[in-house]
Amino acid sequence: MKIVLVGQPNCGKSALFNSVAGYKTIVSNFPGTTVDFITSRVNLNGASFTLVDLPGIYSLSTSETEELLARHYLIHEKPDLVINIMDASVLSRSLELTLELLELRVPLVVCLNMMDEAARKGVEIDVEHLSRDLGIPVVPTIATRGQGVPELFQTAIETAKRGKTGKIFFLSLDVERVVSELAGILGQGTAGKMKLPPRILAIKLLEKDEEFEKRVGEIQPGLISDIERLRRNLAECHGRPSDVVVSSERHSLAMNLFEHVAKVKARTGKSLRDQVDKYRMHPYLGYVFLAGILFTFFWLVFSVGKHVEEPLLALFETFAEYLPNHLSDESFFFNILNGLIQGFSGGIGIVLPYLIPFLLGLALLEDIGYLPRAAFLMDSIMHSIGLHGKSIIPFVLSYGCNVPAIMGVRIMERARDRFITSVLVTLIPCAARTTIIFALVAFYLGPIQALGLYVLNIVVIAGAGKILSHYMPDLSPGMILEMPSYKVPEWSTVVRKIWFRLREFIVIAWPLLIVGSVILSVLEFLHLSEPINGILSPFTSGLLGLPPEVGITLIFGILRKELTIIMLVQALGTSNFDAVMTAQQMMVFTVFSLFYIPCLATLGMLRSTIGNRGMLFTLFFNTAVGTLMALAFRGLYAVL
Repeated sequence: MKIVLVGQPNCGKSALFNSVAGYKTIVSNFPGTTVDFITSRVNLNGASFTLVDLPGIYSLSTSETEELLARHYLIHEKPDLVINIMDASVLSRSLELTLELLELRVPLVVCLNMMDEAARKGVEIDVEHLSRDLGIPVVPTIATRGQGVPELFQTAIETAKRGKTGKIFFLSLDVERVVSELAGILGQGTAGKMKLPPRILAIKLLEKDEEFEKRVGEIQPGLISDIERLRRNLAECHGRPSDVVVSSERHSLAMNLFEHVAKVKARTGKSLRDQVDKYRMHPYLGYVFLAGILFTFFWLVFSVGKHVEEPLLALFETFAEYLPNHLSDESFFFNILNGLIQGFSGGIGIVLPYLIPFLLGLALLEDIGYLPRAAFLMDSIMHSIGLHGKSIIPFVLSYGCNVPAIMGVRIMERARDRFITSVLVTLIPCAARTTIIFALVAFYLGPIQALGLYVLNIVVIAGAGKILSHYMPDLSPGMILEMPSYKVPEWSTVVRKIWFRLREFIVIAWPLLIVGSVILSVLEFLHLSEPINGILSPFTSGLLGLPPEVGITLIFGILRKELTIIMLVQALGTSNFDAVMTAQQMMVFTVFSLFYIPCLATLGMLRSTIGNRGMLFTLFFNTAVGTLMALAFRGLYAVL
């Protein structure tokens, strides 16, 4: 049995998916988080089924890449049941998609989610009345709290076994005549080849759906003239284009349904959200709030990390001093054991103290609902460097990890936008590079200098975007982004989200840190690290003015960015960087690490997204940017 979750963006699909399938996808108070479909096997009360979480979709008529993916899955994969998740607080809008899903003639259950948000807005819904009107089961839920979820899936399983479909809602008489005539012309032959009921295919053609029209033209070219004739008839009768007529009819049906089953209590005065957003999204004050929030965020991360890092490093240094008293420091076993300790302690003492509070802050900003507002503020800046406003979504994701951020560029329709955004995303400091900034610059040079690197990073990205847009000129279309309501974060969800993102470090990165540290110890024992550093020294020491020992650490950094700072500890023989590196060297090393070659996982995702040439271009482009910025800082410190 295959059960599919379908709903408009930010309706709680991913939260519902995670509540029964385990935490397998990031849940954010941010529209458009899911850009690919995710599946999981689920066992419930003896029944086994595959649960599929599709990207958010506003309508079955769409040109958006991720919405086309959802539509294609619904039509061609033939699920046993569709669960249509609705945001109960915006029921009238949500019903428009439900009316389209009913036309697909698949077994359907409505999940009336976010009932708490609807109650807060004063919306009272008669669930039984709605179920009778639609002809399908309707189950109220609050997915983030798990309320109603067991009942929903039990109902879904029973409905799937019965194969029950809902009612068809007919349009006004003159529109319905045109729909019926076109459905008759299409017949079961053409519609059957497209795996669609004739009626919904006729409606989509009247709505000028380009993909469906192209397919009909390939199957039976002679029908195109009939389609155009019926579109003209409908447009002349109503004085509006046929697609506007059909969408207006559907909107009217949804509003009538809403008025039948819901009551809205009148509210006096502006809501708290409106009052807050008046300043948070102000064209001038909004940027002041954004800067203040980001400054507070990074200051808190630094403060927490510093107070945790110092005692942890002191503890491991005491243990490291104890080791030579019992083993010869020239023995192979000593070097292996020392490498293990360095890799293990680096993960606990240097990475985790900054990574955990960073992920906590990012999760809170997501769940509260501030990130879409930051995206709105940044939209004009995106356009100023020649990018679509949608670029802000991968940009925000990239502060956690570049890999899902590059996956996020798939929501962009044009190859040019996907290419430029993918390249720029790799310049953003992910959580791993954030660790380097905090552990080296913030800890030794101060938090203001660390914050300055983030500001510099934004300036460099803007400049790089300008350069790339100059050589790939095009107009960037505007962006419409839904503003979700502010929400109090559910701490259980926040904790799961932190673990979901932290798990990659613990399961993948940390073992690599330990193995890399052991390899470096072996290289030092065999006296091979010096020749490698010698080969790189014209660049590291000669050009950038760094200690010659750092060359090999930059190589390890290509595997995982966390390795850069851990290998630096081992290469220099101390975690007290202040004793072996000048302020200039620490800043130059951090700036170069911030921009140079992305990690292997990111390169792999680049290859699958923008191809081999795009990946190689990004590799050389980032290294060139990193080198130029490192040289600029070396010159600046020399002048000062």
